[in-house]
Amino acid sequence: MAGSKTPIEIDEEALAIAAEVLGTKTKKDTVNAALREVGQRLVRIRALGRLGEMADEGDFDEFVDNKAAYRK
Repeated sequence: MAGSKTPIEIDEEALAIAAEVLGTKTKKDTVNAALREVGQRLVRIRALGRLGEMADEGDFDEFVDNKAAYRK
């Protein structure tokens, strides 16, 4: 992974909490893991939105046994 060096001020308390949650040991690993986690979260949110749209369009109807009760 290629990266760039960017001097920034970091909230040390938030960094410590993030490191504990993410199981990371260094500041660099914590920041990179947190950035990846946020990106993955957005991907999941978008996927869930698309699944909701697909459900609204009836794309999963073929998997439901009692369609009459399902589409009330």
